[in-house]
Amino acid sequence: MARTTHTVTNQPPPLVGHDVYSADRALVAAVERHVDPAVLEEARSELAALGRTSGSAQVQEWGVLANEHPPRLRTHDRYGHRVDEVDFHPSWHRLLGKGVSAGLTSAWTRPGGHVRRAAAFVVWTQVEAGNGCPLSMTHAAVPALRADPDLAAEWEPRLTSTVYDRELRPAHLKAGALFGMGMTEKQGGSDVRANTTVARPLAEDGAYELTGHKWFCSAPMSDGFLVLARAPEGITCFLVPRVLADGSRNTFLIQRLKDKLGNRSNASAEVEFDGTWARRVGAEGRGVRTIIGMVAATRLDCVLGSAGLMRQAVAQAVHHCSYREAFGGKLLDKPLMRNVLADLALESEAATTLALRLAAAYDSGDEQDRALLRLAVPAAKFWVTKRCAPVAVEAAECLGGNGYVEESGLPRLVRESPLNSIWEGAGNIQALDVLRALQREPAALDACLREIGLARGADHRLDAAIKGLLTELADLEGVEARARRLVERLALVLQGSLLVRFAPPEVADAFCASRLGGDWGASFGTLPHTLDLASVVERARPVA
Repeated sequence: MARTTHTVTNQPPPLVGHDVYSADRALVAAVERHVDPAVLEEARSELAALGRTSGSAQVQEWGVLANEHPPRLRTHDRYGHRVDEVDFHPSWHRLLGKGVSAGLTSAWTRPGGHVRRAAAFVVWTQVEAGNGCPLSMTHAAVPALRADPDLAAEWEPRLTSTVYDRELRPAHLKAGALFGMGMTEKQGGSDVRANTTVARPLAEDGAYELTGHKWFCSAPMSDGFLVLARAPEGITCFLVPRVLADGSRNTFLIQRLKDKLGNRSNASAEVEFDGTWARRVGAEGRGVRTIIGMVAATRLDCVLGSAGLMRQAVAQAVHHCSYREAFGGKLLDKPLMRNVLADLALESEAATTLALRLAAAYDSGDEQDRALLRLAVPAAKFWVTKRCAPVAVEAAECLGGNGYVEESGLPRLVRESPLNSIWEGAGNIQALDVLRALQREPAALDACLREIGLARGADHRLDAAIKGLLTELADLEGVEARARRLVERLALVLQGSLLVRFAPPEVADAFCASRLGGDWGASFGTLPHTLDLASVVERARPVA
């Protein structure tokens, strides 16, 4: 009888059947810290339920299927009528329905809503990041619509609903609605003032007819879109409904879907407007100011999404190394691998801690927190989203060849990892936005320095980094050429301050020694060997 050669040994079990939320100690600690005690128990319960759902084999399979079967554009029906519809795999709709029902669009309507939603967004991103786009756009549309109280009264209850209704029909007949956004045009990119889409006023008050195009339109099967167009008084914000009140389709011509590196489950489209009906949001000529609230909220979601992707990458790497044996022992116990894992864990925890602090600033609503957001959101968007790709790639390497195979899930994380750095304004746009805030809004810098200063005196490396930051800020001559350096330092000092105040000593010590103290190489796994790296890794292990 031939011997068997296929007995499987030394392979870790799949990371399924666990509570994604409760296993994330940094995320749990942030929720406990920022959510009002009066609603904390409710928040714990709902997030743990979502964590169990996210960790289930069935829901993880939905994420795989949604990416293996990307959306398909149908411009015409069988008879030649223009329909401009996008068909999705059933798993996409299941995921989107779960996200809506979990409150990922309802932060504005409940106490502690932004922190609770932020934690849920971090958890849900780890299942499948693509459906985060319509969830994010819908959530973020609310502050922009509030520029017009009548529009807000009409649409906000639908956008903050926990009901997912995928049917294309008039919004007033639906219990829940989703929103997309279209600002970018091919000739302008992030320079939205270069938009050429024209808005012609109609006889009906506040109604316009749009003619033009959008090079990137997010979530094209949504019920409504916020877009920018050039009205007689300048760039203006408009609401474009997908279906008009009488049940007819608005003119919304989908030219093609983008063939993207990652984010494969989500449809991103090029669309044409040709006599498209739209309703003005806010005053003519104030479009950028009107839509900026939506942009700020989606930028924070980019930070949250990157934090979620990093957490999943680190969780997979630590899980693998907890079981995999090599050279006479578990990989987790090897000093060099432990150094790599601890370094990755620091990046993940710093991202989560900063992102949840910014979500808490939305909840508090006080003047200083609003000022903090103005500077800290673009700084966090710049830095945290840029850290996502190297973390995902290094985590894949921790799995060796297994991490290069699609079944491991790491290649999907790697493909997804650059996205949040590019969308909603790439790195230079964020850096320039920070400069604008520094030059025009002194209250924003004051609020940021106050936040950082809460940890002053607790760690000498942080103190030195604060001093260096203040020196950089004191000299703004020729600052644009060194804007990235300044914003990077601002983000790192802010992360260091938060970790010194709130993280376990071993985490704060390692972060300050490496990111602020300079005892760090150019690659992961170069932390000082004298640190308590075992405790850092254990904190990141996905065991609930």
